[in-house]
Amino acid sequence: MSSVKQDRPRRSVLAVPGSSAKMIEKAKGLKADAIFLDLEDAVAPIAKVEARGRIVEALRSDGWGDQLKVVRVNDWTTPWTYGDVIDVVSGAGSRLDAILLPKVETAAHVEALDLLLTQVEKTSGLEVGAIGIEPQIESARSLRNIDEIATSSPRVQTLVFGPADLMASVNMRTLVVGEQPEGYDTGDAYHHILMTILLAARTHGLQAIDGPYLQIRDLDAFRRAAGRTAGLGFDGKWVLHPTQIDAANEIFSPRQADFDKAENILEAYEFHTSEAGGGRGAVMLGDEMIDEASRKMALVVSAKGRAAGMLRSEVTPGVRRNPCTADSGTIEQ
Repeated sequence: MSSVKQDRPRRSVLAVPGSSAKMIEKAKGLKADAIFLDLEDAVAPIAKVEARGRIVEALRSDGWGDQLKVVRVNDWTTPWTYGDVIDVVSGAGSRLDAILLPKVETAAHVEALDLLLTQVEKTSGLEVGAIGIEPQIESARSLRNIDEIATSSPRVQTLVFGPADLMASVNMRTLVVGEQPEGYDTGDAYHHILMTILLAARTHGLQAIDGPYLQIRDLDAFRRAAGRTAGLGFDGKWVLHPTQIDAANEIFSPRQADFDKAENILEAYEFHTSEAGGGRGAVMLGDEMIDEASRKMALVVSAKGRAAGMLRSEVTPGVRRNPCTADSGTIEQ
């Protein structure tokens, strides 16, 4: 298993062209949870080999925060993939958290990357398995094979939606990534795709990351698109411009009131199911009954909030302090 914890937040995943030293340097100080330096779509074919060296130099330089650092290599149908992996990992593998692999069609694509990573790690004296893999789901075929992809390697940490290529793969009739196609006026044309990715991620203990919204000047539209996938349960979204980072971090974090409520539910339920609290399985928290199902739902919100560094601000009205501990909430009788 990769040493990078899969519960590290990826609310905002900033895409940075690996060919631009200026943009990489600027990205170091931004508050994105993760940054991926791109060797694929954002780099012209004639600049790809040179960009590898620029990425290695950038990863080995000072000035980074605590962001997850990822490199997107080219896909296995191109002549660059093996060189991308060998050059970047041998040059800066100790500074790298994961490899983002685009256009993953089958488990074999991930398995091949795993084998190559292992060889380069051994040759370079790096910890074997320390670098994670983030498969990008970008076609009808990859969506059909998603469970095999998700379980293809213990290095896999996330499943990432690649909307533009997937839209082209299924002949979706639109040129605006993330917007509903013309004629689809009821519901969400992406719902099945998003839920398939999300269910596979949750089944196999992975994070689910939404792809980009390309209209970078329309922040309201970005917030709508991000809000839809955050509402489903996705962990984060790609951002293409610094102005999108704060919005993504906010949208993919619980609201303070929801985090407070979740913490109070967990605390009250723990007390009241204990011997000291009467050993009850269903109790009232203010005006609401809570039980084991409530606890599971609260765990989700609490975990996301804690990963984002949130702290409880207050005890829910109608709850008095547990006499056993200074901070815990119990139920008014």
